[in-house]
Amino acid sequence: MNVWLIARVNNCSNDNVPCGCVAGMELENSTEVTEFVLLGLSQTREIQLFLFVLFLVFYSMILPANILIILTIRGDPHLGSPMYFFLANLAFLDICYCSVTPPKMLADFFSHHKTISYGGCMAQLFFIHFLGGAEVFLLIGMAFDRYVAICHPLRYASMMSREVFCALVGAAWAGGFMHSILQVVLIIRLPFCGPNELDNFFCDITQVIKLACTDVYMLEFFMFFNSGLAVLMCFFLLLISYGALLIRLRAGDPSKGTSKAASTCVTHVIIVFIMFGPAIYIYCRPFRSFPLDKVVAVFHTVVFPLMNPMIYTLRNKEIISAMKRLLSRHGLWRGK
Repeated sequence: MNVWLIARVNNCSNDNVPCGCVAGMELENSTEVTEFVLLGLSQTREIQLFLFVLFLVFYSMILPANILIILTIRGDPHLGSPMYFFLANLAFLDICYCSVTPPKMLADFFSHHKTISYGGCMAQLFFIHFLGGAEVFLLIGMAFDRYVAICHPLRYASMMSREVFCALVGAAWAGGFMHSILQVVLIIRLPFCGPNELDNFFCDITQVIKLACTDVYMLEFFMFFNSGLAVLMCFFLLLISYGALLIRLRAGDPSKGTSKAASTCVTHVIIVFIMFGPAIYIYCRPFRSFPLDKVVAVFHTVVFPLMNPMIYTLRNKEIISAMKRLLSRHGLWRGK
């Protein structure tokens, strides 16, 4: 079915015509897109079924593990430091982030005509950037926590009180909301009156604004600054800060505490690379389609978010021990 037919025709005055009209329509008429067509990851039925099973197995294993991380940190008094509070919030953010696009993607594997309403598309845009932005600011808060712990260990308890790290988490959520709402407010004002195919499995600004039937040059520039340049600056800021901390730790006296702090910083650096790498690829370039876009989008929205807390947990003996104690209390673990 021709995607141009999936539109609603509204009468509008000549002064408000936002775009060119479909051939055969009068100049004073324009079309208003009410839904977008998602081309998905593949058009081959066998590949779709394979991907569905693969992602379903992945979610069945990793999602409960992230929930277990949150329950372990919340329920163990030995994990009451700000570092673990940040980790629990990171796991919660990643679970929410992976609840925005993957459920729709899994359902579309069994649909011959993959569509998403205009409102649903805008909702995806908002929550992707809201949760993604909040996670960026949360990682900055975690970097500040490590700086205080390493550079001011004697003042750590007073500088990182419960009020302070709760305020940092609240600021991360507020920062993500401001980052996202600025983009959505500008996008919902765009006129969409023609082709509505998105060569992806979800809605994102890089493709949606290209379908607008008006000049979006200045909007692309703003989106690049708000998403691409901001992500790049945060990435380098975090790398520089963790690099300085690792140099300081290496120059100090070698001890068990120093080795543990260095291991924690290395884990944070791994998470920074995993999270920022795909985001830089997607937003730090012109908004055009490239062959690897879908592959990077899958890792960015589906795989990596759920892996971030897991990577941290596998390198943290305290959390693993606390998990074993939690599972043992409920009869789910019989190890030593």
